[in-house]
Amino acid sequence: MSHAPTLLNLGDDRPILLAGPCAIEGPQTVDIACQIADEIHDLGFNWVFKASFDKANRTSNDADRGVGIAQGLDILAEIREKLNVPIVTDVHLPEHCEQVAKVADVLQIPAFLCRQTDLLSAAASTGRFVNIKKGQFLAPSAMRHAAAKVEACDNNNIMLTERGTFFGYGRLVVDFASIPDFRYKDYPLIIDATHSVQQPASEGDSTGGDWRRAPILLRAAAAAGYNGFFIETHPRPLESPSDGKNMIPLKHLKQVLGDTLGFYTLAKSALRIEHANAR
Repeated sequence: MSHAPTLLNLGDDRPILLAGPCAIEGPQTVDIACQIADEIHDLGFNWVFKASFDKANRTSNDADRGVGIAQGLDILAEIREKLNVPIVTDVHLPEHCEQVAKVADVLQIPAFLCRQTDLLSAAASTGRFVNIKKGQFLAPSAMRHAAAKVEACDNNNIMLTERGTFFGYGRLVVDFASIPDFRYKDYPLIIDATHSVQQPASEGDSTGGDWRRAPILLRAAAAAGYNGFFIETHPRPLESPSDGKNMIPLKHLKQVLGDTLGFYTLAKSALRIEHANAR
């Protein structure tokens, strides 16, 4: 089945930015997308708007899962058309992939599902980009197997995303020394800074965290050679239905991303000099 041409172009040197609120909350999500666009329009990122229509892996069964696939895709389609911005959203079931691909330019595989062959194959078969989040339980080198499942469906539009590794109970860490193991072929590596500062189930029936640690990870990833950045942001994080303590407040977004871009640009320049001197 054919879909509208993708709006995502990875053919330039701009860093990738997957950014938006954690969940689609309703029509107000369009306003949040417009606010993000206003904040970052002059920074030079290759922006993909992110929001989820279903939070299928909430800590508690009583937690709000979101607006659902029908309303969620309508809202994402409106944002895509209004802002001319590519869309990324999570898929949890193989049967959702074809429907989501009508709107989304990137289908995102949640970390807990990164080994689900049927889901990876269904996402790959749409021909869209597939962003695979590394499971918190996986060695970085094991992600090549998830990528190979997408490649087996004749789809090489792949991104690989780090989102932390379990460090005991209730804590995640990011191992920047693992980049050589994590990198597979020339697929972009993305750092998910806001989910990496989660403290899973640390607040009883919900997940806690500290968004103030996310800028540290962003700067470190930029300096270490990551190709892009995943963040969640919201004008009023603590009023959002999920991940409120991990999302970067929108009022800080431009400063955080500007600092990140400075480290990214410096690292790129240093790498070019190193390659030139090696000739």
